[in-house]
Amino acid sequence: MFKKMRKVATVKLGGSLVYYLALLYSMTFRLRIVNESQWRDYVDEGGRVLLCCWHQQFFIGVRLFRRYVKYKALVMISRSTDGDIASRVAESAKVYPVRGSSSRGGATALKEIMTRLHQGKSSVAVHLLDGPRGPAGKVKPGAIAIAAGGDAAIVPVSVEADRAWHAKSWDRFMVPKPFARVTVTFLPLMKLPPLNLKEDFEQQRLILEDTLALYLKH
Repeated sequence: MFKKMRKVATVKLGGSLVYYLALLYSMTFRLRIVNESQWRDYVDEGGRVLLCCWHQQFFIGVRLFRRYVKYKALVMISRSTDGDIASRVAESAKVYPVRGSSSRGGATALKEIMTRLHQGKSSVAVHLLDGPRGPAGKVKPGAIAIAAGGDAAIVPVSVEADRAWHAKSWDRFMVPKPFARVTVTFLPLMKLPPLNLKEDFEQQRLILEDTLALYLKH
């Protein structure tokens, strides 16, 4: 029992420490945000959006999330040990973590996100298109399912840095170097048509994949 309690305390403390260290580090970036007003105006007028980016480019989220506290943003995080820490990082950033992934608990997590969007508990959800394990650049079905089930418009997001490190991982995770110029671009909002046919789902998935493919660093 005490061992479990220590583990919980370590995860919570570790997650909070990771968040605040990453936030402090990210404040060195010279940040430029492009086309943010389009989706924010849409949400302020009663709409719901799903912000989508590649797993590779998610680091800047630690700095951006606090800009969107009023929207009570959601993010799906895997039910793994790493996910436990990531969940605490999300909570520290005032983002509600929904636990699940394509390999474990995904259907339940997707349902919860769609329900919270529909009920107005949240107006923004964040989704890593090829997470948590790839393959890189492959849009998984979750984004289209959330957009359709949660009646949310999709907002593709790209992140570029003039100087950055790339991890030797499946996604080549990007960490901008100190004082790098970082540009976050919110691409035009996509309000997808209803999924009337089975083929519609795959067509919409491919449209989203093609839209962001140019922004993935190989």
